[in-house]
Amino acid sequence: MRKDSPSIIIVGGGLAGVFCALKLAPTPVAIFAPTPIGYSGSSFWAQGGIAAAVEEGDTPESHANDTVAAGGGIVEGDIALGMAQEARARVEDLAAMGAPFDRSTGGGFLPSQEAAHSRRRIVRVKGDVAGRAIMEILAREVARTPSIHIVEGYSAQEIVMRAGRVVGVRARDNAGVIHDTPCAALILATGGIGHLYRVTTNPLEARGIGVAMAARAGALIADAEFVQFHPTAIDVDADPAPLATEALRGEGATIVDRNGRRFLLDIDPKGELAPRDIVARGVFASIKAGNGAFLDARSAVGAEFSARFPTVYGSCMVAGIDPSRELIPIAPAAHYHMGGVWTDARGRTSLDGLWAVGEVASTGVHGANRLASNSLLEAIVFGARVAADVRTTPLSPVDWRPQADRIEPVARDRDFAAIEELRDLMSAHVGVIRNGAELAAAVRSIRRMMSRTNDIEAHNMLTTSLFIAAAALARHESRGAHFRSDFPQPDAALARRSLNTLDTVLRIADEVEA
Repeated sequence: MRKDSPSIIIVGGGLAGVFCALKLAPTPVAIFAPTPIGYSGSSFWAQGGIAAAVEEGDTPESHANDTVAAGGGIVEGDIALGMAQEARARVEDLAAMGAPFDRSTGGGFLPSQEAAHSRRRIVRVKGDVAGRAIMEILAREVARTPSIHIVEGYSAQEIVMRAGRVVGVRARDNAGVIHDTPCAALILATGGIGHLYRVTTNPLEARGIGVAMAARAGALIADAEFVQFHPTAIDVDADPAPLATEALRGEGATIVDRNGRRFLLDIDPKGELAPRDIVARGVFASIKAGNGAFLDARSAVGAEFSARFPTVYGSCMVAGIDPSRELIPIAPAAHYHMGGVWTDARGRTSLDGLWAVGEVASTGVHGANRLASNSLLEAIVFGARVAADVRTTPLSPVDWRPQADRIEPVARDRDFAAIEELRDLMSAHVGVIRNGAELAAAVRSIRRMMSRTNDIEAHNMLTTSLFIAAAALARHESRGAHFRSDFPQPDAALARRSLNTLDTVLRIADEVEA
């Protein structure tokens, strides 16, 4: 790591972090990323696209209303409206960089439909390759932006604090060397938490590390209990599980059991286009009852599958399924975390010198259940906001002498057994359908594993898992993506966001142990 590194560090090379860095230009910034830029994080994997009111007759107000309706009563309405109002401008930013969004014959955007949206407003690329196409364009932009210094192969582990403010970040490189790097501003863009679960659509680096780093430094964590499970992961025993984009259902694909019955219509009149939490629970229940669950796109897409949805088509064909002629087996998979490091509308956290953006942040726009394709939108809207706020914030000089670089053996100290046990535990006890007894058991098990591991990365995963399980245990109701079979109805008195520190979740754990 070069010693004259910029004083602004972004941890994470997905859409949120990269877009923020580009918006900061020409202000110098370093991006720490565990994998190459353009391939980091869940952004590369995103299929659906970006939600924005671009169709004639659609409005940001309508988009915000749909966002609030999907969010289970705890969306910050003013922040959701602000995001929707900025959506088109940020999409135009990406288009100006060269993002090849689908267009009509007249040259306008050609949006698609997704669940719980009242209009066609999903701006996409070739049906299901939006994430890949956008990240390839941004990687090209980063390569020709001299103010951005890329540090690949760095896995952040800890935030360094002095006198109540952030002064640096500790990270391990691929060779196992630990580096302490000073900074005047630290921007977390570390992505989600999917790999805390056994079945997930997320890439390996989505392990909740950013939430744990911020929490251990004293930051406030919001809405940790709200984990969205995508209802149509392709069930072919792959890790991560390939995803059958929601846009397929928007185009008319149906969900059936092994007898060909559209069972979701018994649960919600919107059927396949009901909010994700409802669809996920319906799919989960059908599988648990032994009836299976399958996506049927034979009539809706059929022979056009390979051209209209090439990513899904390729994933199916690798698994020996021809989706133009066969049913696609599906199962719910951990997909998105509505919770994360609490931020205000500018992306500022509760710690001086720390910002958070993208899935690691909890801005209040998703509430208890994220509206489809609002994730990439949040990344670019708040990426731009964080850049603007950092650029105009006086940054104090860092008064800290880092420790000398040191070697930490990579393979020997990774607690793979604890990580595998954790993933099974989270899927079994803190998954699609929860109850108090299983959540309490999860909290006890996580605390036990935390006490016995010396692996900082495993400890970070356990810390974030503890936040999710403890916050779920404390919320005695069902709301959005958080469903408890012992409290199956929402409680109006609990229609508020949860806010916790590491101390508060440890107290919850202590009460469980008592």
